[in-house]
Amino acid sequence: MTTATARDDVPADDVVRPRRPRARAKAGRVEHPTPAERAARGKAARAEVPRSSHGEWEPSARRPDPVAVLAQQAQTRVPELVPIRHGRMLVSPFTFFRGAAALMAADLADSPRTGLHVQLCGDAHLSNFGAFAAPDRRLVFSVNDFDESLPGPFEWDVKRLAASVAVAGRDRGFDDKQRKAVDLAVGRSYREAMRGFAQMRTLDVWYARVDVEELTREWASHATAKQRKRFDRNLAKARAKDSLRASGRLTHLVDGEPRIISDPPLIVPIEELVAPDEHAVIDTALRGAIRAYRSTLTGDRRRLLERFRYVHAARKVVGVGSVGTRAWIVLMLGNDHNDPLFLQIKEAERSVLEPYLGTSAFANHGQRVVEGQRLMQAASDIMLGWLRMKGLDGVERDFYIRQLWDGKGSALVDAMDPRTMAAYAEACGWTLARAHARSGDAMAIAAYLGSSDSFDRAMASFAERYADQNAADYVVLRHALDAGTLTAEPGL
Repeated sequence: MTTATARDDVPADDVVRPRRPRARAKAGRVEHPTPAERAARGKAARAEVPRSSHGEWEPSARRPDPVAVLAQQAQTRVPELVPIRHGRMLVSPFTFFRGAAALMAADLADSPRTGLHVQLCGDAHLSNFGAFAAPDRRLVFSVNDFDESLPGPFEWDVKRLAASVAVAGRDRGFDDKQRKAVDLAVGRSYREAMRGFAQMRTLDVWYARVDVEELTREWASHATAKQRKRFDRNLAKARAKDSLRASGRLTHLVDGEPRIISDPPLIVPIEELVAPDEHAVIDTALRGAIRAYRSTLTGDRRRLLERFRYVHAARKVVGVGSVGTRAWIVLMLGNDHNDPLFLQIKEAERSVLEPYLGTSAFANHGQRVVEGQRLMQAASDIMLGWLRMKGLDGVERDFYIRQLWDGKGSALVDAMDPRTMAAYAEACGWTLARAHARSGDAMAIAAYLGSSDSFDRAMASFAERYADQNAADYVVLRHALDAGTLTAEPGL
Protein backbone atom coordinates (compact mmCIF):
# COMPACT_ATOMS: atom_id res chain seq x y z
CA MET A 1 0.00 0.00 0.00
CA THR A 2 1.00 3.59 -0.40
CA THR A 3 0.06 5.19 2.85
CA ALA A 4 1.35 5.26 6.41
CA THR A 5 -2.05 5.61 8.05
CA ALA A 6 -5.32 3.73 7.83
CA ARG A 7 -8.68 5.30 7.02
CA ASP A 8 -11.96 3.80 8.06
CA ASP A 9 -14.01 5.82 5.58
CA VAL A 10 -12.57 4.15 2.46
CA PRO A 11 -14.48 1.05 1.28
CA ALA A 12 -12.48 -2.13 0.79
CA ASP A 13 -13.04 -2.25 -2.94
CA ASP A 14 -11.61 1.26 -3.27
CA VAL A 15 -8.30 0.61 -1.53
CA VAL A 16 -6.45 -0.16 -4.72
CA ARG A 17 -7.63 0.68 -8.15
CA PRO A 18 -4.83 -0.48 -10.42
CA ARG A 19 -4.98 0.10 -14.12
CA ARG A 20 -2.62 0.25 -17.05
CA PRO A 21 -2.85 3.64 -18.76
CA ARG A 22 -1.90 3.82 -22.39
CA ALA A 23 1.03 5.94 -23.38
CA ARG A 24 -0.02 9.23 -24.89
CA ALA A 25 2.71 9.00 -27.50
CA LYS A 26 1.57 7.85 -30.93
CA ALA A 27 3.67 6.43 -33.67
CA GLY A 28 4.22 8.75 -36.61
CA ARG A 29 6.33 9.00 -39.70
CA VAL A 30 10.03 8.45 -39.02
CA GLU A 31 12.52 10.55 -40.95
CA HIS A 32 15.80 8.96 -42.14
CA PRO A 33 18.29 11.73 -42.96
CA THR A 34 21.57 10.79 -44.63
CA PRO A 35 24.80 10.58 -42.60
CA ALA A 36 25.90 13.85 -44.20
CA GLU A 37 22.68 15.56 -43.15
CA ARG A 38 23.02 14.23 -39.61
CA ALA A 39 26.59 15.47 -39.31
CA ALA A 40 25.55 18.83 -40.74
CA ARG A 41 22.90 19.12 -38.03
CA GLY A 42 25.55 18.67 -35.35
CA LYS A 43 27.85 21.26 -36.92
CA ALA A 44 24.97 23.70 -37.24
CA ALA A 45 24.22 23.25 -33.53
CA ARG A 46 27.89 23.95 -32.78
CA ALA A 47 27.72 27.21 -34.70
CA GLU A 48 24.60 28.27 -32.79
CA VAL A 49 25.73 27.02 -29.35
CA PRO A 50 29.56 27.00 -29.18
CA ARG A 51 31.07 24.19 -27.16
CA SER A 52 32.89 26.68 -24.96
CA SER A 53 29.56 28.18 -23.87
CA HIS A 54 28.86 25.09 -21.77
CA GLY A 55 31.72 26.00 -19.48
CA GLU A 56 29.93 29.09 -18.22
CA TRP A 57 27.85 29.13 -15.07
CA GLU A 58 26.27 31.98 -13.16
CA PRO A 59 23.18 31.58 -10.98
CA SER A 60 20.09 33.19 -12.41
CA ALA A 61 18.51 36.14 -10.61
CA ARG A 62 15.32 34.04 -10.41
CA ARG A 63 17.14 30.97 -9.11
CA PRO A 64 14.95 29.10 -6.60
CA ASP A 65 15.99 28.91 -2.96
CA PRO A 66 17.41 25.42 -2.20
CA VAL A 67 15.40 25.14 1.02
CA ALA A 68 12.21 26.10 -0.80
CA VAL A 69 12.84 23.39 -3.41
CA LEU A 70 13.28 20.73 -0.72
CA ALA A 71 10.20 21.96 1.13
CA GLN A 72 8.14 21.78 -2.04
CA GLN A 73 9.27 18.22 -2.72
CA ALA A 74 8.43 17.26 0.86
CA GLN A 75 4.76 18.14 0.29
CA THR A 76 4.17 14.93 -1.69
CA ARG A 77 6.31 12.65 0.49
CA VAL A 78 5.68 10.61 3.62
CA PRO A 79 6.05 13.29 6.34
CA GLU A 80 7.85 11.16 8.93
CA LEU A 81 10.50 10.12 6.38
CA VAL A 82 11.41 13.61 5.12
CA PRO A 83 13.82 14.31 8.05
CA ILE A 84 15.72 11.14 7.07
CA ARG A 85 16.17 12.56 3.58
CA HIS A 86 17.52 15.82 4.97
CA GLY A 87 19.82 13.93 7.33
CA ARG A 88 21.29 11.92 4.48
CA MET A 89 21.77 15.03 2.35
CA LEU A 90 23.54 16.69 5.27
CA VAL A 91 26.31 14.07 5.44
CA SER A 92 28.48 15.89 2.87
CA PRO A 93 28.27 18.23 -0.13
CA PHE A 94 28.31 15.10 -2.32
CA THR A 95 25.27 13.54 -0.62
CA PHE A 96 23.58 16.94 -0.85
CA PHE A 97 24.31 16.94 -4.57
CA ARG A 98 22.75 13.46 -4.87
CA GLY A 99 19.50 14.74 -3.40
CA ALA A 100 19.43 18.04 -5.30
CA ALA A 101 18.48 16.87 -8.80
CA ALA A 102 15.46 19.20 -8.84
CA LEU A 103 17.61 22.21 -8.01
CA MET A 104 20.14 21.42 -10.74
CA ALA A 105 17.34 20.86 -13.27
CA ALA A 106 16.21 24.44 -12.65
CA ASP A 107 19.80 25.63 -13.11
CA LEU A 108 20.29 23.70 -16.34
CA ALA A 109 17.10 25.20 -17.74
CA ASP A 110 18.89 28.54 -18.00
CA SER A 111 21.98 27.10 -19.71
CA PRO A 112 22.67 26.97 -23.48
CA ARG A 113 20.86 24.12 -25.26
CA THR A 114 22.16 22.29 -28.30
CA GLY A 115 18.77 20.93 -29.32
CA LEU A 116 20.38 17.50 -29.82
CA HIS A 117 18.02 15.37 -27.79
CA VAL A 118 18.49 11.93 -26.27
CA GLN A 119 16.76 9.94 -23.56
CA LEU A 120 18.19 11.56 -20.44
CA CYS A 121 18.88 9.73 -17.22
CA GLY A 122 18.04 13.02 -15.53
CA ASP A 123 20.22 12.29 -12.49
CA ALA A 124 23.51 11.06 -13.93
CA HIS A 125 25.80 11.42 -10.92
CA LEU A 126 28.65 9.04 -10.05
CA SER A 127 26.63 6.95 -7.59
CA ASN A 128 23.87 6.31 -10.12
CA PHE A 129 26.18 4.11 -12.17
CA GLY A 130 26.99 0.59 -11.10
CA ALA A 131 26.88 -3.15 -11.66
CA PHE A 132 23.85 -5.38 -11.98
CA ALA A 133 23.06 -8.82 -13.33
CA ALA A 134 21.93 -8.97 -16.96
CA PRO A 135 19.38 -11.60 -18.00
CA ASP A 136 22.29 -13.84 -19.05
CA ARG A 137 23.50 -13.51 -15.43
CA ARG A 138 26.73 -11.75 -16.33
CA LEU A 139 27.42 -8.58 -14.36
CA VAL A 140 27.28 -5.47 -16.53
CA PHE A 141 28.09 -1.84 -15.77
CA SER A 142 25.62 0.89 -16.69
CA VAL A 143 23.43 3.72 -15.52
CA ASN A 144 21.15 2.27 -12.86
CA ASP A 145 18.70 5.00 -11.79
CA PHE A 146 16.00 6.41 -14.05
CA ASP A 147 13.51 8.09 -11.71
CA GLU A 148 13.99 11.42 -13.54
CA SER A 149 14.38 10.01 -17.07
CA LEU A 150 12.96 12.17 -19.86
CA PRO A 151 14.00 13.20 -23.39
CA GLY A 152 16.17 16.31 -23.48
CA PRO A 153 19.48 17.87 -24.61
CA PHE A 154 22.36 15.41 -24.21
CA GLU A 155 24.60 17.90 -22.43
CA TRP A 156 22.34 18.06 -19.35
CA ASP A 157 23.33 14.52 -18.34
CA VAL A 158 27.01 15.18 -19.09
CA LYS A 159 26.98 18.33 -16.98
CA ARG A 160 25.41 16.56 -14.01
CA LEU A 161 27.95 13.75 -14.27
CA ALA A 162 30.88 16.17 -14.58
CA ALA A 163 29.65 18.26 -11.65
CA SER A 164 29.29 15.15 -9.49
CA VAL A 165 32.93 14.28 -10.21
CA ALA A 166 34.07 17.75 -9.15
CA VAL A 167 31.99 17.62 -5.96
CA ALA A 168 33.24 14.12 -5.13
CA GLY A 169 36.85 15.17 -5.77
CA ARG A 170 36.48 18.01 -3.30
CA ASP A 171 34.95 15.68 -0.73
CA ARG A 172 37.99 13.44 -1.14
CA GLY A 173 40.37 16.36 -0.64
CA PHE A 174 41.88 16.36 -4.15
CA ASP A 175 43.88 19.47 -4.99
CA ASP A 176 43.20 21.68 -8.04
CA LYS A 177 45.56 19.79 -10.32
CA GLN A 178 44.17 16.40 -9.35
CA ARG A 179 40.57 17.56 -9.76
CA LYS A 180 41.28 19.07 -13.17
CA ALA A 181 42.57 15.73 -14.45
CA VAL A 182 39.51 13.92 -13.09
CA ASP A 183 37.08 16.57 -14.35
CA LEU A 184 38.52 16.43 -17.87
CA ALA A 185 38.11 12.66 -17.98
CA VAL A 186 34.31 12.91 -18.11
CA GLY A 187 33.97 15.08 -21.21
CA ARG A 188 36.87 13.40 -23.00
CA SER A 189 35.54 9.90 -22.42
CA TYR A 190 32.03 10.88 -23.48
CA ARG A 191 33.25 12.68 -26.61
CA GLU A 192 35.59 9.91 -27.75
CA ALA A 193 33.00 7.22 -27.08
CA MET A 194 30.30 9.10 -28.99
CA ARG A 195 32.60 9.55 -31.97
CA GLY A 196 33.21 5.80 -31.87
CA PHE A 197 29.49 5.01 -31.71
CA ALA A 198 28.84 7.34 -34.65
CA GLN A 199 31.01 5.06 -36.81
CA MET A 200 29.47 1.79 -35.67
CA ARG A 201 26.66 -0.16 -37.25
CA THR A 202 23.27 0.56 -35.70
CA LEU A 203 22.81 -2.93 -34.23
CA ASP A 204 26.33 -2.93 -32.82
CA VAL A 205 25.56 0.28 -30.92
CA TRP A 206 22.38 -1.30 -29.59
CA TYR A 207 24.18 -4.40 -28.33
CA ALA A 208 27.24 -2.61 -26.93
CA ARG A 209 27.72 -2.99 -23.20
CA VAL A 210 30.42 -3.08 -20.53
CA ASP A 211 30.87 -6.44 -18.83
CA VAL A 212 32.19 -6.01 -15.32
CA GLU A 213 34.78 -8.73 -15.91
CA GLU A 214 36.26 -6.74 -18.80
CA LEU A 215 36.18 -3.56 -16.75
CA THR A 216 37.88 -5.37 -13.88
CA ARG A 217 40.74 -6.62 -16.06
CA GLU A 218 41.32 -3.17 -17.51
CA TRP A 219 41.19 -1.40 -14.15
CA ALA A 220 43.25 -3.98 -12.24
CA SER A 221 46.23 -3.45 -14.55
CA HIS A 222 47.02 -0.10 -12.92
CA ALA A 223 45.49 -0.55 -9.45
CA THR A 224 47.40 -1.18 -6.26
CA ALA A 225 47.09 -4.47 -4.38
CA LYS A 226 44.98 -2.75 -1.72
CA GLN A 227 42.66 -1.27 -4.33
CA ARG A 228 42.25 -4.59 -6.09
CA LYS A 229 41.44 -6.29 -2.80
CA ARG A 230 38.78 -3.68 -1.98
CA PHE A 231 37.37 -3.92 -5.50
CA ASP A 232 37.22 -7.73 -5.43
CA ARG A 233 35.47 -7.61 -2.07
CA ASN A 234 32.91 -5.12 -3.36
CA LEU A 235 32.38 -7.16 -6.53
CA ALA A 236 31.86 -10.38 -4.57
CA LYS A 237 29.28 -8.57 -2.46
CA ALA A 238 27.43 -7.48 -5.61
CA ARG A 239 27.47 -11.00 -7.08
CA ALA A 240 25.94 -12.38 -3.87
CA LYS A 241 23.05 -9.89 -3.88
CA ASP A 242 19.99 -11.74 -5.08
CA SER A 243 16.53 -12.57 -3.76
CA LEU A 244 17.83 -15.52 -1.73
CA ARG A 245 20.40 -13.28 -0.02
CA ALA A 246 17.73 -10.61 0.54
CA SER A 247 15.47 -13.22 2.12
CA GLY A 248 18.25 -14.28 4.47
CA ARG A 249 18.98 -10.70 5.48
CA LEU A 250 15.50 -9.23 5.57
CA THR A 251 13.17 -12.00 6.78
CA HIS A 252 12.59 -14.30 9.73
CA LEU A 253 10.13 -17.12 10.34
CA VAL A 254 6.86 -16.42 12.10
CA ASP A 255 4.67 -19.49 12.66
CA GLY A 256 6.64 -21.29 9.98
CA GLU A 257 6.13 -18.58 7.33
CA PRO A 258 8.85 -16.08 6.32
CA ARG A 259 8.00 -12.49 7.22
CA ILE A 260 9.92 -9.28 6.55
CA ILE A 261 11.69 -8.04 9.65
CA SER A 262 10.69 -4.82 11.37
CA ASP A 263 13.43 -2.17 11.61
CA PRO A 264 11.60 1.15 11.87
CA PRO A 265 11.74 3.69 10.41
CA LEU A 266 13.85 2.12 7.62
CA ILE A 267 11.82 -1.07 7.24
CA VAL A 268 8.23 -1.20 8.48
CA PRO A 269 6.04 -4.27 7.74
CA ILE A 270 2.72 -3.40 6.20
CA GLU A 271 0.65 -4.55 9.17
CA GLU A 272 2.42 -2.05 11.44
CA LEU A 273 1.22 0.84 9.28
CA VAL A 274 -2.51 0.17 9.53
CA ALA A 275 -5.08 -0.85 12.09
CA PRO A 276 -5.57 -4.62 12.69
CA ASP A 277 -9.00 -4.62 11.07
CA GLU A 278 -7.41 -3.36 7.84
CA HIS A 279 -4.93 -6.23 7.44
CA ALA A 280 -7.22 -8.34 5.27
CA VAL A 281 -8.02 -5.34 3.07
CA ILE A 282 -4.33 -4.59 2.63
CA ASP A 283 -3.59 -8.20 1.74
CA THR A 284 -6.31 -8.23 -0.92
CA ALA A 285 -5.16 -4.87 -2.27
CA LEU A 286 -1.56 -5.95 -2.69
CA ARG A 287 -2.56 -9.11 -4.49
CA GLY A 288 -4.63 -6.99 -6.86
CA ALA A 289 -1.71 -4.63 -7.42
CA ILE A 290 0.58 -7.53 -8.33
CA ARG A 291 -1.99 -8.81 -10.82
CA ALA A 292 -2.16 -5.35 -12.41
CA TYR A 293 1.63 -5.12 -12.62
CA ARG A 294 1.75 -8.58 -14.18
CA SER A 295 -0.08 -7.28 -17.25
CA THR A 296 2.80 -4.89 -18.04
CA LEU A 297 5.28 -7.75 -18.44
CA THR A 298 5.93 -9.67 -21.64
CA GLY A 299 4.23 -13.05 -21.90
CA ASP A 300 7.21 -15.16 -20.87
CA ARG A 301 7.98 -13.01 -17.83
CA ARG A 302 4.35 -12.91 -16.87
CA ARG A 303 4.39 -16.69 -16.84
CA LEU A 304 7.51 -16.59 -14.64
CA LEU A 305 5.89 -14.23 -12.13
CA GLU A 306 2.82 -16.46 -11.94
CA ARG A 307 4.98 -19.21 -10.44
CA PHE A 308 5.38 -17.10 -7.28
CA ARG A 309 2.79 -16.37 -4.59
CA TYR A 310 2.53 -13.21 -2.52
CA VAL A 311 3.66 -13.60 1.10
CA HIS A 312 4.43 -10.24 2.75
CA ALA A 313 5.27 -6.57 2.16
CA ALA A 314 6.95 -3.70 3.99
CA ARG A 315 7.75 -0.05 3.48
CA LYS A 316 11.48 0.54 2.98
CA VAL A 317 13.56 3.71 2.91
CA VAL A 318 15.88 3.83 -0.10
CA GLY A 319 18.56 6.13 -1.51
CA VAL A 320 19.05 9.81 -0.76
CA GLY A 321 16.97 11.87 -3.16
CA SER A 322 14.21 9.24 -3.16
CA VAL A 323 13.73 9.17 0.60
CA GLY A 324 10.16 10.06 1.48
CA THR A 325 8.65 8.75 -1.72
CA ARG A 326 6.69 5.56 -1.19
CA ALA A 327 8.87 2.51 -1.65
CA TRP A 328 7.80 -1.02 -0.78
CA ILE A 329 9.46 -4.40 -0.80
CA VAL A 330 7.35 -7.46 -1.55
CA LEU A 331 8.29 -11.02 -0.66
CA MET A 332 7.03 -13.76 -2.95
CA LEU A 333 7.76 -17.49 -2.84
CA GLY A 334 8.04 -20.12 -5.55
CA ASN A 335 8.54 -23.78 -4.67
CA ASP A 336 9.39 -23.26 -0.99
CA HIS A 337 11.12 -20.95 1.50
CA ASN A 338 14.40 -21.34 -0.38
CA ASP A 339 12.84 -20.07 -3.61
CA PRO A 340 12.09 -16.38 -2.94
CA LEU A 341 11.52 -13.44 -5.25
CA PHE A 342 11.94 -10.01 -3.67
CA LEU A 343 10.39 -7.14 -5.61
CA GLN A 344 10.66 -3.42 -5.00
CA ILE A 345 7.64 -1.24 -5.72
CA LYS A 346 8.85 2.35 -5.95
CA GLU A 347 6.78 5.48 -6.39
CA ALA A 348 7.39 7.39 -9.60
CA GLU A 349 6.64 11.08 -9.37
CA ARG A 350 6.85 13.64 -12.15
CA SER A 351 10.43 13.98 -13.41
CA VAL A 352 12.24 17.02 -12.06
CA LEU A 353 13.01 17.82 -15.71
CA GLU A 354 9.38 18.15 -16.81
CA PRO A 355 8.87 21.80 -15.80
CA TYR A 356 11.65 22.71 -18.23
CA LEU A 357 11.49 20.04 -20.96
CA GLY A 358 7.78 19.35 -21.19
CA THR A 359 5.33 16.75 -19.96
CA SER A 360 6.18 13.08 -20.33
CA ALA A 361 4.70 11.25 -23.30
CA PHE A 362 3.53 8.55 -20.89
CA ALA A 363 0.41 8.90 -18.77
CA ASN A 364 1.94 6.74 -16.05
CA HIS A 365 5.25 7.90 -14.55
CA GLY A 366 6.08 4.32 -13.66
CA GLN A 367 5.96 3.51 -17.35
CA ARG A 368 8.05 6.64 -18.05
CA VAL A 369 10.80 5.27 -15.79
CA VAL A 370 10.61 1.75 -17.21
CA GLU A 371 10.65 2.86 -20.84
CA GLY A 372 13.58 5.19 -20.12
CA GLN A 373 15.51 2.39 -18.46
CA ARG A 374 14.88 -0.06 -21.28
CA LEU A 375 16.02 2.52 -23.81
CA MET A 376 19.21 3.50 -22.01
CA GLN A 377 20.41 0.14 -20.68
CA ALA A 378 21.88 -2.59 -22.87
CA ALA A 379 20.29 -5.14 -20.54
CA SER A 380 17.53 -4.49 -18.03
CA ASP A 381 15.87 -6.30 -15.14
CA ILE A 382 13.50 -8.93 -16.50
CA MET A 383 10.89 -8.01 -13.88
CA LEU A 384 10.59 -4.34 -14.85
CA GLY A 385 6.97 -3.21 -14.93
CA TRP A 386 4.64 -0.51 -13.65
CA LEU A 387 1.20 0.16 -12.21
CA ARG A 388 -1.03 2.85 -10.74
CA MET A 389 -2.84 2.26 -7.50
CA LYS A 390 -5.03 4.20 -5.13
CA GLY A 391 -4.02 4.20 -1.47
CA LEU A 392 -6.00 4.49 1.71
CA ASP A 393 -5.49 8.25 1.65
CA GLY A 394 -7.53 8.35 -1.53
CA VAL A 395 -4.62 9.43 -3.73
CA GLU A 396 -3.69 7.57 -6.90
CA ARG A 397 0.04 7.24 -7.44
CA ASP A 398 2.29 5.75 -10.11
CA PHE A 399 4.87 3.07 -9.36
CA TYR A 400 7.45 0.99 -11.14
CA ILE A 401 8.53 -2.47 -10.07
CA ARG A 402 11.83 -4.31 -10.30
CA GLN A 403 13.78 -6.92 -8.39
CA LEU A 404 15.07 -5.62 -5.07
CA TRP A 405 18.51 -7.20 -5.35
CA ASP A 406 19.82 -8.65 -8.58
CA GLY A 407 23.62 -8.47 -8.50
CA LYS A 408 23.47 -4.77 -7.78
CA GLY A 409 26.66 -3.03 -6.73
CA SER A 410 27.93 0.55 -6.56
CA ALA A 411 31.44 1.93 -6.59
CA LEU A 412 32.88 3.20 -3.32
CA VAL A 413 33.22 6.82 -4.41
CA ASP A 414 34.22 7.95 -0.92
CA ALA A 415 37.28 5.66 -1.00
CA MET A 416 38.70 6.64 -4.41
CA ASP A 417 42.06 8.27 -5.00
CA PRO A 418 42.50 10.67 -7.96
CA ARG A 419 43.69 7.99 -10.38
CA THR A 420 40.87 5.61 -9.48
CA MET A 421 38.24 8.32 -9.73
CA ALA A 422 39.56 9.38 -13.14
CA ALA A 423 39.29 5.79 -14.38
CA TYR A 424 35.79 5.50 -12.94
CA ALA A 425 34.78 8.83 -14.50
CA GLU A 426 35.98 7.52 -17.87
CA ALA A 427 33.87 4.37 -17.48
CA CYS A 428 30.82 6.47 -16.58
CA GLY A 429 31.42 8.84 -19.52
CA TRP A 430 31.64 5.93 -21.97
CA THR A 431 28.54 4.32 -20.49
CA LEU A 432 26.54 7.54 -20.69
CA ALA A 433 27.57 8.04 -24.32
CA ARG A 434 26.43 4.50 -25.15
CA ALA A 435 23.07 5.12 -23.47
CA HIS A 436 22.62 8.38 -25.40
CA ALA A 437 23.70 6.79 -28.70
CA ARG A 438 20.84 4.28 -28.40
CA SER A 439 18.17 6.97 -28.24
CA GLY A 440 19.77 9.99 -29.92
CA ASP A 441 21.63 10.78 -33.12
CA ALA A 442 25.22 9.72 -32.46
CA MET A 443 26.42 11.19 -35.76
CA ALA A 444 24.96 14.61 -35.01
CA ILE A 445 26.24 14.64 -31.43
CA ALA A 446 29.70 13.45 -32.53
CA ALA A 447 29.85 16.18 -35.17
CA TYR A 448 28.92 18.72 -32.52
CA LEU A 449 31.58 17.47 -30.11
CA GLY A 450 34.31 17.36 -32.74
CA SER A 451 37.85 16.02 -32.34
CA SER A 452 39.38 18.79 -30.21
CA ASP A 453 39.18 19.02 -26.42
CA SER A 454 36.93 22.13 -26.44
CA PHE A 455 33.95 20.24 -25.05
CA ASP A 456 36.10 18.44 -22.45
CA ARG A 457 37.47 21.72 -21.13
CA ALA A 458 34.01 23.30 -21.06
CA MET A 459 32.63 20.43 -19.00
CA ALA A 460 35.55 20.64 -16.57
CA SER A 461 35.06 24.40 -16.20
CA PHE A 462 31.34 24.02 -15.62
CA ALA A 463 31.93 21.21 -13.13
CA GLU A 464 34.13 23.34 -10.88
CA ARG A 465 31.85 26.35 -11.07
CA TYR A 466 28.83 24.27 -10.25
CA ALA A 467 30.70 22.56 -7.42
CA ASP A 468 31.13 26.06 -5.94
CA GLN A 469 27.38 26.57 -6.19
CA ASN A 470 26.69 23.18 -4.67
CA ALA A 471 28.96 23.97 -1.72
CA ALA A 472 27.10 27.24 -1.14
CA ASP A 473 23.73 25.45 -1.32
CA TYR A 474 24.95 22.87 1.19
CA VAL A 475 25.75 25.67 3.63
CA VAL A 476 22.25 27.07 3.11
CA LEU A 477 20.83 23.66 4.04
CA ARG A 478 22.91 23.53 7.20
CA HIS A 479 21.77 27.00 8.22
CA ALA A 480 18.13 26.07 7.58
CA LEU A 481 18.50 23.04 9.80
CA ASP A 482 20.25 25.06 12.51
CA ALA A 483 17.45 27.63 12.35
CA GLY A 484 14.75 24.97 12.54
CA THR A 485 13.34 25.78 9.11
CA LEU A 486 13.96 22.15 8.15
CA THR A 487 14.31 19.10 10.36
CA ALA A 488 16.83 16.31 9.90
CA GLU A 489 17.31 12.82 11.30
CA PRO A 490 21.02 12.02 10.97
CA GLY A 491 22.54 8.58 10.98
CA LEU A 492 19.65 6.72 9.30
